[in-house]
Amino acid sequence: MKKRLETVKDRIKKVAGTSGRNPEDVCLVAVSKTMPAPIVREAIEAGVTILGENYIQEAREKIGILSSLPVSWHFIGHLQTNKAKYAVKLFDLIHSVDTLKLARELNKQANKINKIQKILIQVNIGEEASKSGAFVEDLQYLAKDISLLENLSVKGLMIIPPFYNAPEKVQPFFSALRELRDQIRKAAIPNVTMDELSMGMTGDFETAIEEGATLVRIGTAIFGERT
Repeated sequence: MKKRLETVKDRIKKVAGTSGRNPEDVCLVAVSKTMPAPIVREAIEAGVTILGENYIQEAREKIGILSSLPVSWHFIGHLQTNKAKYAVKLFDLIHSVDTLKLARELNKQANKINKIQKILIQVNIGEEASKSGAFVEDLQYLAKDISLLENLSVKGLMIIPPFYNAPEKVQPFFSALRELRDQIRKAAIPNVTMDELSMGMTGDFETAIEEGATLVRIGTAIFGERT
């Protein structure tokens, strides 16, 4: 595991450098879904500092077991409104906020525990029926509406692009997300900073970094194939 992790970190550093970016501006989110707590502990001991989970129930168990370890937990899966109360207690950053309804519930639950919950807005640039995410034409309005919720802080955008087995086919989606980020930045919406772009996975993270990713979500290249 340590060797695989070091290889990924080296690839991140290399592509950031060749893209004229500071490697420190790209954070690795190790996607630990379906991985049992002992394996996740091994990853933390190998040097992982951010873990990404997709399912609330699974994450609750793991975070409970590993709560003493110095790691940040991110929620990267589809979040149901009725799980918002758990999400705000467990996660430092929620990548997948895509509706005002979900944002309001997160705000309500964060308020109960006196927390400012950091979130990203998920965008469905490919307009795929099978994927969650706000549509591009609704994004600016959604960001403005969420900005009024006192216990949420919008930190940027997230995308799960259409699946292609070729990074060059995904590149336009990453580029489009960066342009959307820049547009929202220009709008200077209070409480919306747009510092983060969560995009890129094992098969295409180098392309995502070239296009400005600050958070890359990598599972297989670190943990190996999931059973």
